[in-house]
Amino acid sequence: MIPPTALRFAGNAVSGTPPDDAGMRTIQRRRKRILRLGVVVLLVLVAGSRSLTDRQSALHDMIEAVGLFAIYVCIIGRGWCSLYIGGRKNTELVTTGPYSSCRNPLYLFSIIGAFGVGAQTGSIVLASLFAAVCWMVFRNVVLQEEVLLSERFGKAFLRYTNTVPRFRPTWFRWRDKETLLCKPSLFLTTTRDAMWFLAAGPVLEGIKVMQEKGWLTPVLYLP
Repeated sequence: MIPPTALRFAGNAVSGTPPDDAGMRTIQRRRKRILRLGVVVLLVLVAGSRSLTDRQSALHDMIEAVGLFAIYVCIIGRGWCSLYIGGRKNTELVTTGPYSSCRNPLYLFSIIGAFGVGAQTGSIVLASLFAAVCWMVFRNVVLQEEVLLSERFGKAFLRYTNTVPRFRPTWFRWRDKETLLCKPSLFLTTTRDAMWFLAAGPVLEGIKVMQEKGWLTPVLYLP
């Protein structure tokens, strides 16, 4: 379901009208500010906590490996999604490929990446917390975006929201196209931005080293 505000706008929406680019840019700027703040808060939490599993244990290594796999899924997934929206984002409601199974696959892959980042601490609790914070930020952003999209695409967007979940993939709804109009610059930018998730490994390993040397004192021990 989309917000009541979106439903109100949808009744008067006319497909083909120019998108509210200014409104969308404002939402994205706000999203980035909140995410930056969230990253700082989570880094402080990581600096003051430590995984219960020994850093040299097989379980710790396995959690990190699962997290690294999640980060690679995020990078590849976001690049894949950009192939479908390239060249059509501002003129057409994209409902094929990953967008036929999930309305916000780009955000979904980012949530998976956030889990992977948190897993580099060796703690499942922190990995889940990273993913949860990311989901809460994106859910708020999506609710605002849906208002603008309902104005833009009207009944077509309402039908889309009634059949395709916001975040949870439903693969049985998969629909694709034989050809795609791609925008290489968008693909490269999206993939490059996702590569920042890989920086989590060295940063969090550095925090672990500082804790072992006594430069940082953990006060929480998490599974």
